[in-house]
Amino acid sequence: MEINAITGIIIEESIKIHRDVGPGLLEKVYEELLYYRLTKRGLKVKRQQNIEFIYEEVRMNIDLRYDLMVDDAVLVDIKSKETV
Repeated sequence: MEINAITGIIIEESIKIHRDVGPGLLEKVYEELLYYRLTKRGLKVKRQQNIEFIYEEVRMNIDLRYDLMVDDAVLVDIKSKETV
């Protein structure tokens, strides 16, 4: 599946979740819900894995993690604010 199709599904499911449960929940809740919805749609989703960071051939000891990686093509970083 191409990136535009994947991101379209991610946006569609994110809007559905927002309509269903509303704003103001913790990011972990939205992550769990989005993971569920995307896997239900048949996408391959990885959660909370380390990102390797290499600079000038040196592996940096930096604790970088992504929230979701969808179909090995799209990184999702979930943010939640009580008010905007």
